[in-house]
Amino acid sequence: MPRRIDIEITSVNGEVATWRAAGARLPKGVVNVSLLPQGAAAGTIYRADAEQYMEGLEIVAVLPAKTASPLDPHNERLALIPVAAPSTDVTVTYAPKGRGPRRADAREERRPRREGGPSRPREHRGDSPRRSSDGTPTREPRARTERGRDERPRDERPRSERPRSERGRDERSRDEGHGGEHAGAERSPGRRGDARPRTPRPTTPTAITVHRNAFLAQLAPEQLPVAEQLLRGGMPAVRSAVEEQNRNALVQGRPTVDPLTIERIAEDLLGRTNLAAWKDRAATALAAARGQLRLRELRAVVTSAKTINLDDEARGQLKELQASLSARIEALRARWIERIEAAVSATDAITALQLVADPPDFSTQLSAELATKVVEVVSASLSADQDPARWREIVTLAAATTIRRTIKPTGIPDDEESRALAHRDAGAIPALATLLGIKVPPPPPLARPRRRVSSARPS
Repeated sequence: MPRRIDIEITSVNGEVATWRAAGARLPKGVVNVSLLPQGAAAGTIYRADAEQYMEGLEIVAVLPAKTASPLDPHNERLALIPVAAPSTDVTVTYAPKGRGPRRADAREERRPRREGGPSRPREHRGDSPRRSSDGTPTREPRARTERGRDERPRDERPRSERPRSERGRDERSRDEGHGGEHAGAERSPGRRGDARPRTPRPTTPTAITVHRNAFLAQLAPEQLPVAEQLLRGGMPAVRSAVEEQNRNALVQGRPTVDPLTIERIAEDLLGRTNLAAWKDRAATALAAARGQLRLRELRAVVTSAKTINLDDEARGQLKELQASLSARIEALRARWIERIEAAVSATDAITALQLVADPPDFSTQLSAELATKVVEVVSASLSADQDPARWREIVTLAAATTIRRTIKPTGIPDDEESRALAHRDAGAIPALATLLGIKVPPPPPLARPRRRVSSARPS
């Protein structure tokens, strides 16, 4: 669909005229003189309908520039006759903010009396007792003060007659009497008063597009659509856009473009496009707070720099990102070692094995001294008098760690499930084969890591 732009004729040479955007340097191009009004000259501004293609803009129609219309030549203007606003003697007074007085006497004063009706004060519902069919009262009236408040002790009143605030106090006091831990466990995390710490979820930082905008601003009109497609999806996006444009051109009877020419333009722009996109990713990562960017996203930005020809500015960004990545990994490693040492001090073999199997970084390794401590705690926990379910859980966790072959269990519980598990994991933990009196089987094959879907854009 064509779009309307204002063009300025810069020169007229025979059947071809050159143009540019009115008041700007770009975009620019050529147009057939047959499309221009008669008397077209350099410096004239027209309205034009332009089609956007991969190779640039094409003018399909030219219209004269807008001119000022005559001021009401036929005396058809509608005149607004001013009318004086009628003066009234009505005075508007707004009520003050708030709900106003809530006293019974104030409500009685605001309520209008019926004409001819008796003038008597309104009785409160709780002041007169209910009576049965024979006239006898069914219950005693409530003892109230002048403002209608019950003066009976709170413990003597039934729960249905207590105010809602007192009911809440009773429930809280009952929970505190049963134990603060139980009451706190029943609270949902979203209710007010929950003092449990919450781990903030990482949020997506705001993307920065300064470098790619500066890169697009310096391109020629015929290069701009190609660069936009490169930013969207690389070379596959450019090829798809060319195929779609040629398909639409054949349906509409227009000439097609040469795919090889567009690909050469894309290949010339690919390096600069990838550099501008990476600079924006790096700037976004540097500007984001520590809790907004995940560690794997930061590592992905640093790793993707290996496939790009960096300039001086990009090298400076890469150094800052590497320093930030190293600092975060060191902090996670220190926290990881501290938690393992705490689990070893508490002789918690399950927690220690879970931490050993889940390091903060793939390059993080357990020190020999700390590994020896973990092995001692785990070996002491794998005894014959250990609970069979806990023994099986420790063995399953130990078989998935890198220290499994150094663990020396002292016994096996006397049940079928534990002995079957010991036979199954004897290849991973050779000391189990010694306890069973069998030959050490070969170790199990290494588990292949799961392939992760790459989120990098194709080039």
